[in-house]
Amino acid sequence: MMASSYNAKEEDGHHSGTSSHGAAGAVKSKKPDNTAFKQQRLPAWQPILTAGTVLPAFFVIGLIFIPIGIGLFVSSNNIKEFQIDYTGVDISSPCYSCAKNFSWNSTTPCVCSVPFTLNQSFESNVFMYYGLSNFYQNHRRYVKSRDDSQLNGDRSALTNPSKECEPYRTSDGLPIAPCGAIANSLFNDTLELYHIDSNGTSNPIPLAKKGIAWWTDKHVKFRNPGGNNNLSVAFHGTNKPVNWRNPVYELDPSDPENNGFINEDFIVWMRTAALAHLPQALSHHPEEAQHDPHPTQWQILVDHHLQLPCAQL
Repeated sequence: MMASSYNAKEEDGHHSGTSSHGAAGAVKSKKPDNTAFKQQRLPAWQPILTAGTVLPAFFVIGLIFIPIGIGLFVSSNNIKEFQIDYTGVDISSPCYSCAKNFSWNSTTPCVCSVPFTLNQSFESNVFMYYGLSNFYQNHRRYVKSRDDSQLNGDRSALTNPSKECEPYRTSDGLPIAPCGAIANSLFNDTLELYHIDSNGTSNPIPLAKKGIAWWTDKHVKFRNPGGNNNLSVAFHGTNKPVNWRNPVYELDPSDPENNGFINEDFIVWMRTAALAHLPQALSHHPEEAQHDPHPTQWQILVDHHLQLPCAQL
């Protein structure tokens, strides 16, 4: 009959007596150290949830969020929105002829006038958006079809764009700037807003093209290639996207702070939408509008360039 005794050191891989000398090597134990952290003996507090503690906390949190919700609801209701569809699908639409007969690569402009009436006053700031329906910017290959290094002004990426831009990486043997499918499909319809006074005279409304993009996009993610203040020289050796009429350095030649890669219309377009309905900021009217309680007549002139089948303002 044999008897054995338990030895903690033996469990840790340390054998007592002569057995430790006879073994080929000590077996290292995987037992955790006898500490409060590794043995899960740290002091802890576990609340006991009862109706007397849960219900008061629930009502207090609810009372805190009620005024927040009311403020958000009132703020949302104060936002005024007016939509104009200039798709031109209906034969009675003023843009019907442009929608049916216009070709995206045509050099002859196709302009249509869309009159509308505002029954309530729109005070500043008034933002103008354009919208596209059933345009899936969230497609995986479309989202990846860009070169962020090139858009950040990197000279090497300017002349050697990423392969993710294929098939819009090169054109006529020259690198495309900006490359990729997102930039190639840039929304480029031109919209002009006019106010029709009581005499029937059309008065143009100035629309600011700046202040519509995210600050981080404008000042961090998008930069023009350095080395030359003349953008035509800075972009020398590159070609415009296939579907563009003008090169990137002619997006807004009248304003150097809104031209090239830092053009805010271009920056807004490059921030792809998550859903099939695509609303994007186009411009805004920063001046204080005069309050007029009577219906006012307005007009939008649309210069069609976009080859997409469905465009909605």
